[in-house]
Amino acid sequence: MIKHLLVPLDGSRLAESALPAVSFLAEKLKASVTLVHVIEKNAPAEVHGEPHLRTSADATAYLERIQSEALPADVTVDTHVHTTEVKNVAESIVQHVGEFASDLIVMCTHGQGGVRDWLFGSIAQQVIGLGATPVLLVRPMDGDAAPPFGCRRILVPLDGHPDHEHGLTFAARLARSCDAAIHLLMVVPTLSTISGRMTASSRLLPGTTSEMLEISVEAGQEYLQDRARKLEEAGLTVTTEVLRGEPAPVITDSAVKEHASLIALGTHGKSGLDAFWSGSVAPDVCRRCVVPLLLVPVHEQA
Repeated sequence: MIKHLLVPLDGSRLAESALPAVSFLAEKLKASVTLVHVIEKNAPAEVHGEPHLRTSADATAYLERIQSEALPADVTVDTHVHTTEVKNVAESIVQHVGEFASDLIVMCTHGQGGVRDWLFGSIAQQVIGLGATPVLLVRPMDGDAAPPFGCRRILVPLDGHPDHEHGLTFAARLARSCDAAIHLLMVVPTLSTISGRMTASSRLLPGTTSEMLEISVEAGQEYLQDRARKLEEAGLTVTTEVLRGEPAPVITDSAVKEHASLIALGTHGKSGLDAFWSGSVAPDVCRRCVVPLLLVPVHEQA
């Protein structure tokens, strides 16, 4: 069950873009919410062109205003200001996850230079890399407006790796609570989009590689259908699809075509940010994604 949402806010309109998703999920899941602000050591005077919350009094007043004005009255909302100045805001956020027993972090995607920085170098990236709690990332609309949020259809890309099914497990829990459908997707590369160790083989033995890829398509269909049957037995509505091409653009295009409310990805969060992103399509999906992205960290101990 998803019973507690942690929402980091820095006082900017960009960060507030996550609030419609928070409101929707809190009501649907009957979850409580904690709005948190961490006082940053040597913080800049402005963040995203707006005054930065640098004192406990300012941060407390801001969070209380958001609590009363931006979230439903029937949702249990607490506020917390971490008053001790810290150098690593992301690490502090992760520590608060344990303190409040949070099941999901909901936050906007933006970096120190604004939304154009997207996920890389941002606090959002660090939170995912450092923690083990799923993070829902919401992208602001043009003009920093908060996008509307619903949860009617969840796109879950799978690659056959058992660890990455952690994203499916969490997505299934969310779908059950929100009465949403699930669309399972596997992307099998073409000869022109193969990467990694298969690249040399495809050049030396293009015919054999092509046949292997066709077998991968068939195996992928069987794999997805097996996962779909288990979800359907649990009462969920599930569709499956195997597509060809480069994973990230195919995933994002599929999300638009399927009218997905969000994309759920299981992705590795090993001991360090470089390890988190290595071998993962998550960074490319983040760059391209126009719908909310649910990232479920998969650590080695999992």
